[in-house]
Amino acid sequence: MDIDAWVWWLIGAAGLGIPLVLTAMPEFGMFAVGAVAAAVVAALGGGIVVQVLVFLVVSVALIAVVRPIATRHRADRPQLATGIDGLKGRQAVVLERVDGNGGRIKLAGEIWSARALDGDQSFDPGQQVDVVDIDGATAVVM
Repeated sequence: MDIDAWVWWLIGAAGLGIPLVLTAMPEFGMFAVGAVAAAVVAALGGGIVVQVLVFLVVSVALIAVVRPIATRHRADRPQLATGIDGLKGRQAVVLERVDGNGGRIKLAGEIWSARALDGDQSFDPGQQVDVVDIDGATAVVM
């Protein structure tokens, strides 16, 4: 049984799709697209040298163009701040006078101990303050 070259290229493309799914490495998908392009060239009667060149050019072009775009897109995605990091930068209401020695605030619906970032500064009950850091179980405010 003689199998046409284009069938081998499609088998190769399917074979490259398996590690793409298992490892989530998009490069395998780009190689699979290159194999499909080579299958098209083979089906149209192109020689083996042309098939291999098309496979290489399409695969390398996809990696050179798509990968940097995907990397940049992944880097631009905002990170979700959770836990203590999610509290930094939020506003709170002073419940008990806050100074360099301590005090109490209401932050995210909970009562926290707090101290002023600047030890000489103080905040009276009802004032809005900004949380700049969390030091253990104490919010550092200004």
